[in-house]
Amino acid sequence: MLWIHGVWVSTNSIIVSTNDVTIQGSTIVNQDDCIAINKGSNINFLNNHCTGGHGISVGSIASGSTVSTVRITGNTITNNVQALRIKTDASATSGSVSGVTYNGNTATGCTSYGVIIDQSYPDTLGSPGAGVKISGINFTGTNTITVASSAKGNVEVNCAKGGCTGVWDWAGLKVSGGPSGTILNADIINFKP
Repeated sequence: MLWIHGVWVSTNSIIVSTNDVTIQGSTIVNQDDCIAINKGSNINFLNNHCTGGHGISVGSIASGSTVSTVRITGNTITNNVQALRIKTDASATSGSVSGVTYNGNTATGCTSYGVIIDQSYPDTLGSPGAGVKISGINFTGTNTITVASSAKGNVEVNCAKGGCTGVWDWAGLKVSGGPSGTILNADIINFKP
């Protein structure tokens, strides 16, 4: 965000709200989300380089919005606040995020979090709402994330009861640095924070 003429202006680089999109081979330097996927299906974010912002984001997801079948593959994320984030509005009454697969991503220099899944937006790790259902969030291949020692948590999952459903397989996630975070109300297998 930038403060311009008395108002905050978003510096999100790419905002996706449609179907059947591939973004590939881009270098993105900004101060907010490298990409914000707000709605749509069959979305591919492949082999991009994100520097200096808020990382790769699904959301924020508002009432009535759905995101499905997202592939985030082979990206390099350097010096971001967090590497990978899913954020849903706490006050939302409907909507869903399903089938997000992270494969072969590398992140270094994350200043606050490595991975954060949060149902309390616009707060961070506040009181979560279960209106937007999250399911099928998986890490395949090798995703390597390095978090600064001063970070708040290397992995944080803040789900409301009933908000995050199904079993998520995080066998492909390796996180180092920073303190261990908290996993709340999500069934995640093959991962030890």
